[in-house]
Amino acid sequence: MLKAVAIVLCVITLASAAKAETFRIEFLGASTTALDNPHDIKLGPDGKRLFVSDVDNDRVVVLDADSLALLDHFGSDHQGGTHDVDFDKDGRLYVADTHNGRVTIYEMAGNKGRLVGELSERIRGPEGVLVHPNGRIYVGAAWSNNLVVYENGKIVGELRGLSSPHDVEMTPDGDIWLADAGNDRMLLLTPGLQIIKELSGPKYGFNGPRYQDVMPDGTLIVADKYTHSLKIIAVDGALLQVIGTGQAAKGPGKFTTPEGVELKGDILWIADSGNDRIVKYRMTRR
Repeated sequence: MLKAVAIVLCVITLASAAKAETFRIEFLGASTTALDNPHDIKLGPDGKRLFVSDVDNDRVVVLDADSLALLDHFGSDHQGGTHDVDFDKDGRLYVADTHNGRVTIYEMAGNKGRLVGELSERIRGPEGVLVHPNGRIYVGAAWSNNLVVYENGKIVGELRGLSSPHDVEMTPDGDIWLADAGNDRMLLLTPGLQIIKELSGPKYGFNGPRYQDVMPDGTLIVADKYTHSLKIIAVDGALLQVIGTGQAAKGPGKFTTPEGVELKGDILWIADSGNDRIVKYRMTRR
């Protein structure tokens, strides 16, 4: 259940020019389910359930997206270090089963998943997975430092030269953002893995960017783990806003090593990983 009923306005750090658009962030509450280092999160196809990668409990946790109450969990009998989740168009769930070196595939029945397949070739320590509308599965493998692309279970592409790659998310026009965490940068890729753009350096101050989400207009929201913050970046690369104090903390607008990010409409869910909880905000344009 939510810890707080009252809406509290977060303190936000601005990092943009005076005319740049910023957002008002309101804290709505936090989960009370016993989680252990939750990472990426994803809304289910019905938009009512939140699927959480509960890393150190080796499972997928299902929460009510509104109240954050626990609905169910599965996978602890065979997963190891669950890091990321994504759905395909048919409602199958793909899970980065990191310590087992594979992506597990589930047929969903309500809140439970039935294991029906896996992808494991040429990946070690997968921590990010994207099911693209083009039918391909993109997997960021943190231990083998590569991004591998599967189609019909076979490898059809690979990007090497990365350092601990994590989340993979799609832009509105079908391109792909990759969090190249160990290199403290974000890469924008074509579906064919050509690099379009790199976000890095002092302008962004990334320190271990992990998971992310993309707004309908292409605005990027990145959980930057070791700055204990979320960074909001415009399509043109302008850093619009930073949410968080820059130091490990707990409370409205404060995080400890945040990881997962999920946005639907004006509701923003964040995996406040170091505080073992999911937090919920309302995010509106000023």
